[in-house]
Amino acid sequence: MSEMITPELVDLDLTADSKEAAARELARRMLSLGRVTDLDGFLADVAAREAQMPTGLEGGIGIPHCRSAHVTAPTLAFGRSVAGVDFGAPDGPADLIFLIAAPAGADDAHLSILSSLARRLMRPEFVAALRAATTPAEAAALVAGADTPAPKPDAPAPQPNDPTTNEPTTPAAPTPQAPTPEAAAPDTEGAARPFRVVAVTSCPTGIAHTYMAAESLQQAARAAGIEIRVETQGSAGFTPLDPADIAAADAVVLAHDVPVRDRARFAGKATVDVGVKAGINRPAELLAEAREKAARGETGAPAPTPVEQQGQEADGYGSRLRTWLMSGVSYMVPFVAAGGLLIALAFAIGGYEINTAPSVAEHFVWTEAASWAALLFQTGSLAFGFLVPVLAGYIAYGMADRPGLVPGFVGGAVALTINAGFLGGLIAGLIAGGTVLAVQRLRISTALRGIMPVVVLPLIGSAVTAFLMFLVVGKPVASLQKALTDWLSGLSGANAIILGVILGLMMCFDLGGPLNKVAYAFAIGGLAAPNEGSLKVMAAVMAAGMVPPLALALATTVRGRLFSKAERENGKAAWFLGASFITEGAIPFAAADPLRVIPAAMAGGAVTGALSMAFECTLRAPHGGIFVVPLIGNPFLYLVAIAAGTVTAAGLVILLKGLRGQPQGAPGTGGEADAENAPVTVAA
Repeated sequence: MSEMITPELVDLDLTADSKEAAARELARRMLSLGRVTDLDGFLADVAAREAQMPTGLEGGIGIPHCRSAHVTAPTLAFGRSVAGVDFGAPDGPADLIFLIAAPAGADDAHLSILSSLARRLMRPEFVAALRAATTPAEAAALVAGADTPAPKPDAPAPQPNDPTTNEPTTPAAPTPQAPTPEAAAPDTEGAARPFRVVAVTSCPTGIAHTYMAAESLQQAARAAGIEIRVETQGSAGFTPLDPADIAAADAVVLAHDVPVRDRARFAGKATVDVGVKAGINRPAELLAEAREKAARGETGAPAPTPVEQQGQEADGYGSRLRTWLMSGVSYMVPFVAAGGLLIALAFAIGGYEINTAPSVAEHFVWTEAASWAALLFQTGSLAFGFLVPVLAGYIAYGMADRPGLVPGFVGGAVALTINAGFLGGLIAGLIAGGTVLAVQRLRISTALRGIMPVVVLPLIGSAVTAFLMFLVVGKPVASLQKALTDWLSGLSGANAIILGVILGLMMCFDLGGPLNKVAYAFAIGGLAAPNEGSLKVMAAVMAAGMVPPLALALATTVRGRLFSKAERENGKAAWFLGASFITEGAIPFAAADPLRVIPAAMAGGAVTGALSMAFECTLRAPHGGIFVVPLIGNPFLYLVAIAAGTVTAAGLVILLKGLRGQPQGAPGTGGEADAENAPVTVAA
C-alpha cells in the first residue's frame, strides 16, 4: 500500500467546491507523479463511473474511483475538505475524499489492497484518525496501513479479512441468554445455533463499494449474533460460497448493482435483494429483514436484480426485453465479425464461386490460392453457423443466467434446423429464458436445490423450448423469415432509398446505443443468409455509422474555435474512429451539445444511407470501415456516399453552433475559457 500513496498524493486543504473539481485536483497530483498519463481521459473514466452510481457514503466519505487505460499503476490520492464536497451521500457533503485509480488490467494483488482500504473505511477509529491527521505524511501513513487507535471497549473489534476469500464472521462469546425464534435457529439435532446468512456484494467497478458493503454486513452480523459468510464479487477475484454454506443458511442478502453471478444457487431461500449502497449504509436493517422473512417462511427464487428493478420502474417490460436482446446480440457480434471477414477475404482471393469448392479436409493444395480461399470460406461459414444458437443462448442467459444457456442453444439449433433463421433465434432465446425463469419460481424441495442449476433447469428448459420451436411457433416464424428474406432480395428504387434513410437515422440517433444496435443487428442478421438486398443493408448501415465521428472530426478541423480544447483533441481521434466504423467516437461531442450534434449527425447518416442504397453498394463484411473497401460492391460510389453524409453533418454542426449568438470564450460557448470544464472522453 505504501507504493500506492505517498505524501505528494495527499491534500489536507482541498479547496474544490464540486466533485468534478475535487477529482481534477487529486488527479493532477497523480499526473505529476506519472501515475496518470492523460488527465482528461482519466477524468472522463471517473465521471463515467460516477454516472453509474454516486460514490458518496454516509459519514462524510467520498470515494470516486475507476479503472482506466490512462493509469500506469494502482494509485490512491486523499483529500480533506473543510467546506465539504457533495458526492451524492444522503447525509450531506463529504470531507474525506479518496480518488482510487486502477489500471484497466490491474492484477489481483493490487486490487486486494484497494479492497482492504475500502473495508477499513467502515471502521470509525480509522476515519477519526484521518480527520485528526496534521500532516500529509501522517495521513499517507494511515492510509498505507499504519496503526490506528484501538477501538473503544464497547465497539466491535475489527476482524481481518482476505478480500479474495470468504471468512466466516462468528460472534465472539456472546452473553448467554435464552434462545428465541428470531435470534436462533435449531440445527438438525435440535440444539440452538446462530442465525445463518450468506451474502453477495458487488458494484460496477468492483473496487470499493463491493468490499465496504461486505465489511458493513460482517460488522452488523457480529453485533447481532449472526453467523455470516460473504462472497465479494469484485475486481480482486472471488471465491464462490461453499454450496454447503448456502444449503445451511437461513437467509440470503444480495447487495449489488450488477447482476449476481449464478444467482440460481439461492433459489428457495428467504432473500433480501438491494443495491450495494444499502449494504454499506443500513446493514443491520437488512439482516433484520432477512430474519423476518425467514421467520415467515418466505421461500422461492431470488427477486429481480436492482438493475432489473430499475428497468421495471423506468420502462417496464420493454426495457428488460431490450436488455435481453442486446445481451444476445453482443455475444453474437464476434462470431459475425470473424466469420464475415473470413468469408469476405475468401471471396476477394478466390472469387464468388469459392462457395462450391470441395472440403479442404479432402482437397487442399498448399501452393494454390484457391485452396487458401476455400479454407477461409469454410472456416467463416462454420463461424456463421453459430450465429443463431449463440444469439438464442445468450438471450436466455441474459434472462435466466447460466441455467438458460443450454435451453437457449438448443432452441437456436432448432431454429436453424427448421430454417427459422435470425427471427427464430430471437424467439427461441426468449422462450428458453422464460421457461427457466418460470421453473425457478416454483417451490422446490431441499433435496433438489443442489442439482437445479446443472440438471433440472437445463433439462426442463431444453425440452419445453424444443417442443415449442418444433411444433408450435417454428413454422410460422420460418415463413415470416422467408418473407423478410424475399422482401430484402427485391429491394430496389424508392423502397431501398427509404430503408436507407431509416437505417441511417437509427445508426446516428444514439451513437452506439440501443437504437443503433437494433439497426446493426438487423443488418448482420441478413448476413446469416446473404442475398443482394441484405448485402445492400449491411453496406448502408456501416456507411451511416461512420458519419458522426468523421463529421465531428471535420467540423473541429474547419471551425476549431467553436469547440473546446478537449473537443478539438477528441476530434483528432475521431478521424480514426469514424474510419474504423466506431460510431461511439462522436459521444463526447453529443454529450456536451446534444441538441446540435445529434440532429446534424442524423441528417448526415440519412444522406449516406440513402445514397448507399441508391448506388446499390453491397458489403459482405460486418465491420471494418474503410479497411474493407476492397470487399465492397461499387467502392468508389460508397466512399462518395460517406463523404456526402460527412460534409452534410459537419456543415449542420458548424451552422447550428454558429447561431448560438454568444461571444467566443463565454461560458457554454466551447471557447478556451471553457476548455477546462468541457466534457471529455477517452478515445476507444
